Amino acid sequence: MFLSIFDIFKVGIGPSSSHTMGPMLAAGRFIETIGRSPLPDGGLTLGCRLYGSLAYTGEGHGTIRAVYCGLLGMAPRTYDRTQADEALADLARTGTTRLRNGRVVDLPKDAVTTARGERLPAHPNGMTFFLRDGAGREVMAESYYSIGGGFVLTAAEIAAGTIKPSDTDVPYPFDNAAQMLAMGDASGLTIAQMKRANELARDGGDLDRRIMDIWDVMERCIDRGLGADGILPGGLNVKRRAHGLVQKLAMRGGANDAPLHSAVDWLQAYAMAVNEENAAGGQVVTAPTNGAAGVIPAVIRYYLDLVPGASRDKVPDMLLTAAAIGGLIKYNASISGAEVGCQGEVGSASAMAAAALCAALGGSNGQVENAAEIALEHHLGMTCDPIRGLVQVPCIERNGMGAVKAVAAASLAALGDGQHIVPLDAAIETMRQTGRDMDERYKETSLGGLSVSLPEC
Repeated sequence: MFLSIFDIFKVGIGPSSSHTMGPMLAAGRFIETIGRSPLPDGGLTLGCRLYGSLAYTGEGHGTIRAVYCGLLGMAPRTYDRTQADEALADLARTGTTRLRNGRVVDLPKDAVTTARGERLPAHPNGMTFFLRDGAGREVMAESYYSIGGGFVLTAAEIAAGTIKPSDTDVPYPFDNAAQMLAMGDASGLTIAQMKRANELARDGGDLDRRIMDIWDVMERCIDRGLGADGILPGGLNVKRRAHGLVQKLAMRGGANDAPLHSAVDWLQAYAMAVNEENAAGGQVVTAPTNGAAGVIPAVIRYYLDLVPGASRDKVPDMLLTAAAIGGLIKYNASISGAEVGCQGEVGSASAMAAAALCAALGGSNGQVENAAEIALEHHLGMTCDPIRGLVQVPCIERNGMGAVKAVAAASLAALGDGQHIVPLDAAIETMRQTGRDMDERYKETSLGGLSVSLPEC
């Protein structure tokens, strides 16, 4: 099994990798398809229908706007909000868009509709795009699934195992943690070194620079979040808190009576800063999703700022280690909140971050695997129940707590000898089964849990 570090960590926009980035990418794929295809003469109209979790929480996640942006040719990595606002305003005036082949087609204001209570068969996050002629007949149609972390597949691609690419051209094709540990023992390499070798076998181009580019985006996101104040969009009137936290922590700095848990407070501020940026629609890195984007950056920043002897040179190996763990979780279970609940988002991110930190602290492969298992185990069963479908409450604080659990898990594992009762593979399989058995109301539909416990919201 091979999933690249650049599949796990992708630059995009908030508030959701599955509900914002995914639909934008799916719309772009459909536009490319029809732009390459022979089309009949006469008027043509574009449309999209959202199903499942996308239909229930699409408004809060900005899904409909994302679909229109994708149909207008925008992509998450290069998205510019000002340009998007201008393009959408122009669309509102004209009701048309131009395909890459020059053909002008209708794109009306009601082109994107929702089918609440219905879902497509392959995944809860399904959507169907269509192009119809003047008589309402479908000229072309395709369904896409946003399966978490910005991954988008058709039903045929899911059936063909497109997300599970051939492993014959990488030197360490581990499908699970047991294989990963066995390959590490046989080769004498760390998890990061094996992951590096796999990446270089696929693409040898300046790997560390590209990884540090990802880290730079993460770090800038932390800094933007720490510097921003005000109310987050969406109507819940959630106040940004990271800025105020760091102001109070700065005042505490250097005091003789500063509590030891100040380091934990900084850690949570870093994580919340990222997810406040995500909630505001800012640029983030899927890690492995947008809803969990704050955990890994916060833990790495915690390591760099607060761990004695920390070195920025270790960041690439930390991200490689995290990506190895994230790939195992995605391959064997899921990172989609709509599929397995928040255990698949914050739980996965916490496991990845714990592994990364344990590796940076000098942990053996066994200790690193143990750190990931501890963090994931203590997120099992966590539901995804965002209030009003917004990635704000409880999502922002959850990233802070996920980061805290990651540091605790890494420290606990590093103090041990790598021996433990529950292997990481068992924790991943338990997460998959728990997600399968979890009621749909608790899987990013905002139909249960916290999302309905505050009716005044």
